[in-house]
Amino acid sequence: MAAAAVTDGGLLGSVPAPVKQTLSSAYIDFTTAGTAGWAQQHLPDLMEQEAAIFGKRTISGFLNQVGAEEAMTSDQVIWSEQGRLHISLVAAVTTKGDGLVTFGTAHELRVGDTVIIHETGGGNLLLKCYVSATPSATTANLLPYTQANLGSSGQAFLDNDVVTVFVYGSEFAKGTVGRAGALEPSFKSFTNKPIIIKDKYEISGSDASQIGWVEVTGESGQSGYLWYLKAEGDTRARFTDYLEMAMVEGEKSVAAAGAAVPDGTEGMFAAITSRGHFSAGIIGTSAADDLGSFDNILKKFDAQGAIEENMIYANRSVSLAIDDMLAAQNSYGTGGTSFGVFSNSEDMALNLGFSGFRRGSYDFYKSDWKYLNDIGTRGAYGDTSIPWSNYSSRSIYSI
Repeated sequence: MAAAAVTDGGLLGSVPAPVKQTLSSAYIDFTTAGTAGWAQQHLPDLMEQEAAIFGKRTISGFLNQVGAEEAMTSDQVIWSEQGRLHISLVAAVTTKGDGLVTFGTAHELRVGDTVIIHETGGGNLLLKCYVSATPSATTANLLPYTQANLGSSGQAFLDNDVVTVFVYGSEFAKGTVGRAGALEPSFKSFTNKPIIIKDKYEISGSDASQIGWVEVTGESGQSGYLWYLKAEGDTRARFTDYLEMAMVEGEKSVAAAGAAVPDGTEGMFAAITSRGHFSAGIIGTSAADDLGSFDNILKKFDAQGAIEENMIYANRSVSLAIDDMLAAQNSYGTGGTSFGVFSNSEDMALNLGFSGFRRGSYDFYKSDWKYLNDIGTRGAYGDTSIPWSNYSSRSIYSI
């Protein structure tokens, strides 16, 4: 069966846009095509209630729901994040008898540590070794417990093999006095700055005293017949949306930016892009690919010590793709739908969507993020119009 295209109505106003100020064009005129306006013989019937055809138009509230709001009074905020508790490093080996290992940066190994050295290439070699010496800040001597040296035939590492080394304990001879060196906790420090945002509402004195033609309502609770009250309420609601959108989309300026560009601020998307987990697309075209993509996410969560329960804020296409992926796991999905509420009785509702699932030891809950679907914000971009596959949840899966 061929898919049918959906064509917007000419007067539907799918992309509404406010004017910069309240003008006479904001009032209803009875002049229509083919008539003489007020010179016509009859007075048209007027439906006084404005129709809210776009439903709730505001998109703010996401940061509040996820607990990502905090008051500040300074022009700068500085915070620190914990480093890892255990030592894990990447190095290159030299397979002579002293088991010299060279690290790309300074290491924290100490004489007496017991370590596991694991080849990260195709050989998948693994040895447990004793740290016999640390000749420099970037080198250490590792002696295997089970063979003469790293190049022995049992587990033969090659020169310049890339390996991962992590400490699992230590061992000292009886009567040994203390140990050399002490470890200090590591941390990373970050900084950000707030921005000042502004908006403006303008009304002339004559307009302020004029009764409007239509009874209006708005997201801020304003109602009545005065257009200037409607515009004031919409301006306030729009400002609240801008406040949240700036925190999500904010970008710090760089040295190459124009001289007139302000300093900017690091928003949520920019922070995730620079130091979070980022994927070019977590949802593929088949159920197997999609499930495998989530398995890769689980591995990232394991590496970062993520919590068990996680929330997915998705745009429309990702939300539907997840629904299709989960439905495809049902062995009866091909012959007929067998999931839903009320046992899918023919007289009851059929539920074709999923609000969550469990994979491995992690729970995922799914929710549509209106900001990603709203036609006046991120929803205008679709899924692939942004060069690096969109800032939506199709691209970002963790911080």
